[in-house]
Amino acid sequence: MVLVVRERLRIMVLRYVEVPGARLLSFLGLTPNYVSLIGFAISVGAAVLVASGFLLAGGLIFLGGCLFDLLDGALARLQGSASRFGAMLDSTLDRLGEGVLFLALAVYCVRSDYTQRDTLVFIVALVTALVASQTVTYLRARGEALGIDTRGGIMTRPERVVILSIGLILGGGWVDGSLITIATFSIITLFHRLLLIKSNLKGG
Repeated sequence: MVLVVRERLRIMVLRYVEVPGARLLSFLGLTPNYVSLIGFAISVGAAVLVASGFLLAGGLIFLGGCLFDLLDGALARLQGSASRFGAMLDSTLDRLGEGVLFLALAVYCVRSDYTQRDTLVFIVALVTALVASQTVTYLRARGEALGIDTRGGIMTRPERVVILSIGLILGGGWVDGSLITIATFSIITLFHRLLLIKSNLKGG
């Protein structure tokens, strides 16, 4: 059910966001790699705002920066300029962009008036979310290297971006809740992909 809903949303985003956006960027003369770099720069800007306590602005800008993450691939397909280096650069900047934002959240927590207990919960949720989500991405890469499709699971990058952005935009306890949600479902997705790879390797 989750995969069906995700696929329908993916088709809508492709039709109404990615394709028109890629055409606009191509008209402006931008290249996919340049778009990837712009998206990363925006994520860094969002991280600075979050670390400074401006969660609403940071959340909105982070969401906008991730829009560029959608458009670089669409632009590469439109221009026929897709390359292995471009894909690697995009993936690397995605990971760095998320990492910078999680670092900003740690700074925000330390600078806020959290109690010692709340700080502990926040940091544990943050580190767990970061490690588990990066492992989910790693398992996809490893699965693809083994010829196994591991794109399934309930918590992938688009879900993380949306949940984290909503948490930042709403602020307060929603930030903590978004991290706990990402951490919990990333762990579930991690084991889902691990078992999927294992079953496919047995079948092979």
